[in-house]
Amino acid sequence: MAQGKLPNPHLIETDAGFEKAINELRAQPRIAVDTESNSLFAYKEQVCMIQISVPQTDYLLDTLQDIDLEPLGSIIGNNKIEKIFHAAEYDILCLKRDFGFEINNIFDTRVAMRTLGRERTGLGNVLEEEFGVKVNKKWQRADWGQRPLPPELLNYARLDTHYLLPLRDRLATSLHAEGRWDEAKEEWLRLSMYQPNENIFDPDRFWKINGARRLKPQRAAVLREIYLFREEHAKQQNRPPFKVIGDKTLLEIALDNPTSLEDLGNLPGMTTRQIRRYGSGLLTAIDRGQLATPPTRPPTERLREPVATRYKKLRTWRKAKAEGRRVDSDVILSRDIVWEIAHAGPQNLHELHQLMKPMEWRFRNYGVEILELLKPK
Repeated sequence: MAQGKLPNPHLIETDAGFEKAINELRAQPRIAVDTESNSLFAYKEQVCMIQISVPQTDYLLDTLQDIDLEPLGSIIGNNKIEKIFHAAEYDILCLKRDFGFEINNIFDTRVAMRTLGRERTGLGNVLEEEFGVKVNKKWQRADWGQRPLPPELLNYARLDTHYLLPLRDRLATSLHAEGRWDEAKEEWLRLSMYQPNENIFDPDRFWKINGARRLKPQRAAVLREIYLFREEHAKQQNRPPFKVIGDKTLLEIALDNPTSLEDLGNLPGMTTRQIRRYGSGLLTAIDRGQLATPPTRPPTERLREPVATRYKKLRTWRKAKAEGRRVDSDVILSRDIVWEIAHAGPQNLHELHQLMKPMEWRFRNYGVEILELLKPK
C-alpha cells in the first residue's frame, strides 16, 4: 500500500475510544507496537504516545490523557499475542518504567535483521528499502509532549508501526529458511526481561562527564557544585539538564575557574542568554566548590587476572565468529554475557549453562567451544 493511500490513524484520547480499540486488539494474534517520549523536552521523560497497528488500523494512544491503561497491560503481557517492535529495548524499558507493564512474546524486527546479517537496520532505511516509503526526518526530534499534535506528526508516528506486520512476516520466513529462528527468539526473550533503572537523580553522576576523573581534587569539587546548580534549574524549568548547560561547558567552567561574568563569556559553549540567566548563580556555585571538601574519586575498575585473560579470549573468539557469519559481534553473544562469563570463570558445562540462561540456542551451539576456550593453557 503506498504511503499516500494509507487510511487516517485513529487517535485515542478518551476511555470510550480506548475501550473500542482494546476489544479489537484482544482478538489479534499479533500487534505492532512503538512508543514516543519527550526525553528532549522534559526534566524527566515520560511516554507521551503508544502506537499500535493491526492489519486494518493504526491506533495512536495519547498517554497524557486520563485513560486507564490497565487493559493494554494485559494485552502487552499476554503470551498468546505476539508484540512486534523495531529496536524494542528502549520501548520495553519505557513501558515498564511508566506503566508497570510486563512484556511477553515479542518479535523485534531489528534483532531479526541483525541476526540475518542485514547491514542497514534503521527503521527509515528499512521502510524505504522494503516498502518504498520515505520518512520525513524533520520529525525525528519532535516534542511529543505538545498538545495538540499536528497531523503531520501523527502520520509520522503511525509509520513506526504500520509496516511492521508485513515486515515481520518477511523476516520470519528468512529466519526459518536460514535456520536462525531460535537464535533470534532467545534474544527477543532476553530483551523482554530487561528492567528499567530507577529514575532518581544521583548527585555523584558528575563523575560520568567525560574528563571529570582527570580533574584535580578542588576542580572536581567545583564541577560537582555547578553540576548540582544545573540540575536544580533543569528541575525548576522541566527541561533536560543538557539544554540548560552542556556537559562539555560544565567541564570547561571547572577547568578554567572563571571569576567574573566576562570570564564566563569567554568559555566555549556559554551563550549571552545563559550568562544573563545563570551567570551569577554559576559564580556563586564556583565559589562554593572552591571552599568545599573535594569529593571522593570513584575507584578505577581494572580487570584482574585471570578475568582479563578470559575476557580477551572471549572477545577475540566472538569477533571471529561474527566475521564468519557477517554479523555484528553482539549477535553472537551480548557484551553483558561476555562480562559475566569472564568474571565467573565457569569450570564445567553446568556452571556455564547457569550463566547463559535463557540463551539455550547459544549454549547448545557455543557452550562446549566456550568452555574449551577458557581452559588454562
